[in-house]
Amino acid sequence: MQRSVDRIYTTHVGSLARPVALLDLMRASAAGELVDQEKFDTVHRQAVADAVARQRAAGLDVISDGEQGKAGFFSYIGQRLSGYTPGAGRTTQDKFRPEIDAFPEYYEAYFKRAMTGGMAVPAPSLDCTGPVSYIGQEQIAGDLAALRAAVGDAGPDEVFVCAVAPSGVGDNHYYRDEEEYLDAVADALHVEYRAIVDAGFTLQIDEPFLTEEFSYLPASHAEKLETVQLYVDAINRGLAGIPRDRVRLHTCYGINEGPRVHDAPLSDLIDTLLQIDAGAFSFEAANPRHEHSYHVFETVKLPPDTVLLPGVISHATSIVEHPDTIADRIVRFAEVVGRENVVASADCGFSSQATYIPEIQPKIVWAKFEALAEGARRATARLW
Repeated sequence: MQRSVDRIYTTHVGSLARPVALLDLMRASAAGELVDQEKFDTVHRQAVADAVARQRAAGLDVISDGEQGKAGFFSYIGQRLSGYTPGAGRTTQDKFRPEIDAFPEYYEAYFKRAMTGGMAVPAPSLDCTGPVSYIGQEQIAGDLAALRAAVGDAGPDEVFVCAVAPSGVGDNHYYRDEEEYLDAVADALHVEYRAIVDAGFTLQIDEPFLTEEFSYLPASHAEKLETVQLYVDAINRGLAGIPRDRVRLHTCYGINEGPRVHDAPLSDLIDTLLQIDAGAFSFEAANPRHEHSYHVFETVKLPPDTVLLPGVISHATSIVEHPDTIADRIVRFAEVVGRENVVASADCGFSSQATYIPEIQPKIVWAKFEALAEGARRATARLW
C-alpha cells in the first residue's frame, strides 16, 4: 500500500468520464446492436491510455483506468455474474427516500439531469433467480490488459482497479436467506478480486451501500448494525487469501450534489468499516457535510499498517478547491493520524455511471486533480 513516507502522495476514487466514441459503442451494444469487438477493444484501450496519461499529467501518484470499460461502478457486474435476471428492485429514488421526501422539488429536477440522467446504458435492478457464479473472465481480462498496456511496469502501489462489493449486486430471490446469498456473491466476486491482485494491481472495493444503510434505512441503529455486519462479512469472505495491503476500501453516500441532510456521520460507521480486511480506507471529507470527519480519528485508533485516503477535493461541486484549502485538509488528518498514514484523495468518483452528461465537466475534474497535487506539495512543505 502506498504510504506518504517522504511526502504527501495523491490518488482519487476511480471513475472518470468516458469519451463519446466509447459511450456510443456501449449504448449500441446495450440496445442489442452488433458491435465489432475489435473496434470496441481499440476504443477502450485508447480511452484507458488517455485517462492514465491525463492523471499522470495532473500529478497524481496512484491512478486507475477511470473505469472506462464499465457501464457503471456497480451495474457493470450484471454482465459478469450468472444467476440474475432484470428485476423490479429498489430504484434510486427508493434508496434515498428520506432525502427526496425532505426536498422533493430539488430531487425531481436533479435526477433528470444527474446520476441517472444521460446514462449511455440503462442500469436495471437485478434479481437473483439462480445459482450465482462468475462468468466475466473475458471482460476482466480485457480491463486489466488495457490498463497494463497504459501503465507499463508500474507496480501495485501506483495503480488500483475498482470492483463492486457483494452488497451492491441485486436482490435475492433464490437463496434461503440474505447471509447465504451474500456468501454466494462473495465467492463469485472473489474471482474478479483475485484477478486484479494477481495482475499486479491494488484492488479497491466500492462499498457505498453500507453507508447508505446507515444513512437512509428506516430502522433502529441496532437493526442497521445487523444488516451491515452481513455486508462486512461478505467483503471479508470475498477477500479471503488476498493480502490486506493490496486492498483499499471506498465508501460514500450515493448522492453527489444535494442537501444530503440524512448522511450518517463517519462516527456512526467507522467501527464497522475498520472490521473490513483492507489496508486503506477512502471516504468523503471535503464537502461541507463531511469536512469535520477528521475529528473521528481523535478518538478512534487506526489498526496497525492502515492508511487513510480522505477526500480533500469533492465530486459534489464544480468549484476547484484552492491548494491552500486542500493543504489545510491534509494537514488536519496528518496531525491526528500521522503524515505517513495519509494519502490525499477525492470524496468520490467523477463519473460513477457511463454518461453523456457528467455532473462535473472533465476539464474541471482535471483542474481539481492539478489543485490536489499542488495542495499535497504545500502540505508536504508544512509537514516535513
